[in-house]
Amino acid sequence: MQTLPTINLSDFIADPLGPRGSRVVKAILAACHSPGFCYVSGHDVDPKLEADLMAAAKQFFALPEAQRHALAIANSPHFRGYTILGDERTKGISDWRDQLDIGPEEPAPAPNKNNPPWLNLRGPNQWPARLPQLQTATLAWMSAMEPLGLVVMRALALGLGQQIDYFDRAMLPHGDTHIKIIRYPAQEQERDTGQGVGLHHDSGLLTFILQDDVGGLEVHTDGTVISANHVPGCYVMNLGEMLQSATHGYLRATKHRVESPPPGRERISIAFFAHPRLEATFEPIELPRELAAVARGGQNSDANDPVYARFGENCLKIRLRAHPDVARAHYRDIVAAEN
Repeated sequence: MQTLPTINLSDFIADPLGPRGSRVVKAILAACHSPGFCYVSGHDVDPKLEADLMAAAKQFFALPEAQRHALAIANSPHFRGYTILGDERTKGISDWRDQLDIGPEEPAPAPNKNNPPWLNLRGPNQWPARLPQLQTATLAWMSAMEPLGLVVMRALALGLGQQIDYFDRAMLPHGDTHIKIIRYPAQEQERDTGQGVGLHHDSGLLTFILQDDVGGLEVHTDGTVISANHVPGCYVMNLGEMLQSATHGYLRATKHRVESPPPGRERISIAFFAHPRLEATFEPIELPRELAAVARGGQNSDANDPVYARFGENCLKIRLRAHPDVARAHYRDIVAAEN
């Protein structure tokens, strides 16, 4: 049975420009070229932060339905809040999961007709008043994960023949990161579509997945389906379409899906999207000759789904598609222009 490679980042963290770090750079570049998914260990994130967040996530989904629904994502032009079962879509089909979307805690931008609409992706979160530990645990884990995203981006910069700080301008002082706290309940047998979330690829730079041991994450690569189950001490990591586009397809935004769990089980996973600043642009990188020779082209095969160079524009594209309720409530002008 084929499995995903495991990359231990500790040598790169300790010696990024030395021979130990160089070995990690080669391994992570190979994994991100094919299959586009891997496990990462040696990441220096405190396991207690992970345990606290998983415990708080389970408490959140155990809250009365009315308390969760009060945080409806449709309340928020910033796409922060709770999505009920079936209300998020992949390729127009409902996903059987509910989730809480969270970003950096900050005030909403001041109204300005000259601002691009994607600036509204910044803003405050919605938190359950009766579960303050969720906010504490989520923001603490977010702070610990941001340096991990920068570590991997620096390793990729070196692997792509660039200076180690090539991507720093997009990621510092901090990115417009995003977290999804997700529950996949079992479906009723007579209506089971099997789709926890449908086959898709991610839109940004890097995704790190903290998951329980229920399983269900499937990576679809080169005609093979690989199960990406829980491995203690590791995150599952994959790439988004902006790195694919910027590297002419040398790095891969690999498609993946989540199968609904069996009857009597539910799956909890927490996805950290290591996003750059919304203003950041990712123009094509001039690759070393040996990498350019095996690059497959960075744009999506669907001409109706272009990858935009500016992150904010690309991110809003995906969010509007996934959450038509937010689009109707807060982005009517964009929706009308596209119809």
